[in-house]
Order: sequence, then structure tokens, then C-alpha cells
Amino acid sequence: MRSPYEFGSIDALPDAGKQLFAPGGGDDFFATRAWYETVIADALAPDERPLFLFAPEGALLPLRAAAHTPHLASLTTPYTCLFAPLVKPDLPPAGLRAVARVWGRVLRPARAVRLEALACDDARLAALRAGFHRAGLTTLPFAHFGNWHEPVAATGWPGYVAQREGSLRETIRRKLRRWEAGGDRRLRLYRTPDEAACGIAAYQAVYARSWKEPEPFPRFNPSIMRVAARQGVLRLGVLFDGERPVAAQFWVVSPGRATVLKLAHDEADKAASPGTVLTAMMIRHMLTVERVDEIDFGRGDDPYKRMWTSRRRQRMGIVVVDPLSRAGAAHLARHAAGALRRAVRREH
Repeated sequence: MRSPYEFGSIDALPDAGKQLFAPGGGDDFFATRAWYETVIADALAPDERPLFLFAPEGALLPLRAAAHTPHLASLTTPYTCLFAPLVKPDLPPAGLRAVARVWGRVLRPARAVRLEALACDDARLAALRAGFHRAGLTTLPFAHFGNWHEPVAATGWPGYVAQREGSLRETIRRKLRRWEAGGDRRLRLYRTPDEAACGIAAYQAVYARSWKEPEPFPRFNPSIMRVAARQGVLRLGVLFDGERPVAAQFWVVSPGRATVLKLAHDEADKAASPGTVLTAMMIRHMLTVERVDEIDFGRGDDPYKRMWTSRRRQRMGIVVVDPLSRAGAAHLARHAAGALRRAVRREH
């Protein structure tokens, strides 16, 4: 029997729960209702379903469940850059701890709950873990992915370029000048819902000719670009050589921050560095037109990100288990063994 804290869809939530989603066009694109609706529609496996834990005190935990396992996980995907419980602004940490204690009792039969893409310094995470501990559960932390970023509030485009390594500065200087003087070559920026269809078609054409593996959820990127356009945060940049798109990047812009979610270039044009040129053009736009305070390169430690950004923050995850259960004891043993292996490698 489902507890009174569990809801199987966004529509089933009470109004107080629906109001916890971030407003469209606000600070946190990954906490909007439209983001989660798109995840549910286009980025879940066929046997997965959403599960929302809601507390009337003002907290919501979006989860996903699968038919073949009792385990649960955060309602995250390979596209999620940041995840956290959605909390009413005036709910103090003590209130969230109390809520998490109740949630812990609800989650105990799940054997394990995996939460991903968490910010290490988020006070909500600390309160959530404390509440789970009070419910008798154990939270096992793990490193999830790196997030490369660059503060640019006081930099400007010339200052930003000056801070890059010499090889990249020279590439930007030569390649950007060549592209901008090269006749029928241009950057097209797609922002609005009316523009999105053409931009998405160009993006998909580039992606199909790129080095990238096929997407695990091919409908998701076009769908979320349309959502971002409706919220006014889409910046889809496509570099054209004549009528042919040769590079494409999908960014979202929230107050103070520009985040690149996907990028690709045509492998046939690799020698002309269209991906580097487009990255330079998009960052220049973000600094001179959008005037953002931070450039964010999303999830992952891809080597190229270190050329464009200088700072890395760790995104983490936790696995929540009942230490008194057989499954929980097995998780604890594996976690301890992994920690021991890492310690031995550090010593050698």
C-alpha cells in the first residue's frame, strides 16, 4: 500500500507540491516542472516510472522506480547537471531533517536509493543525510562527475582569452579571424520557439555527422530545447559554412550563468576547427551580450573543458541503505572494499 507521502506523477501532487518546482526562466533550469516533465516523457526507460515523495511541510524528492528491481534512484538522467530535493524557501534545515526522517521510514523497503548529481556544499544535502541517519539508514557517498566552470563577472572577452593557455589563444586568434573573414560563413543563434524548429534540425544534422555516439534517449535533446525556448533560456548556436551547418552547441542561460549542455561538429570539417570556433563565438556572446557571471561546462571531465575553464567542482552521489538488512550489509561491504582499494592505490 502506497504511503500518503508518495505520488506517481506531477499531476497527482497537491498544489503545494507543484508550487515547489522552480519557475521557468529562473535560477535553476534543472528544477523546473518542464524539465521533469520532459525527463519523464523522453528520458526514462520503458520499465521506469516517476515517484515523488512530498511532505506538506514544503519538500519534494523526485525519484524513479523500475519494475524489475526494488531499488529507487533520483529522477536524474545522463543529461542532468544538478539535482537536489525541492524545498520551500522558508523551510529551515531542521524542518528538512525532520521530513527526511519520515521519508527514511518510507524508503526503508527499497533496499537501496541512489541519488546523483548532488552539490557537495548544498545545505539541503546535509539536512537530507542527517534525517536519513535519524531514521536508522546509512548514506554512502561516492564521486559522481566533475563540473568545470569559469567565473567571468569581471573578465570581459579580451581578459578571458588572455587567461587561456597560449596554444588556445593562438588557435582562437587564427581560426576565428579566418572564419569571420571567410565569405559565406556565419553564426546563427536560435532562441525563440518560432526559431527552434530550424535550429533543432541543423543541430541534428551536425550531430549525425559528428564523432558522437547515438543518444540513449534521442527524443530528449530536441524536446528540452523546445522547453528552453519557451522559457526564454535557449541559446542554440549553429555555425554555417554556406548553407551547411558544421558545428552546433546547445546552451541554457539563467541569471548569472550560461551552461553548455551539448556540442558537436562535423568530422569532415575537423581541420578547420569549427567546434573551437563556435565555442569561442558562444563564450564571446555570453560575455559581451548576455553578460553572465559564470561559464559552466556541465557534467564530465572531458579533457577539452580544461582549455576553456580553470575550476572544477565535484558532483557527488549517495546510496541510502538500511544497514540492518541483507542488501544494506552487502552495500556497506562493497563500499568499504572500494574505499580500501582507493587507499592502497594512493599509497602506491
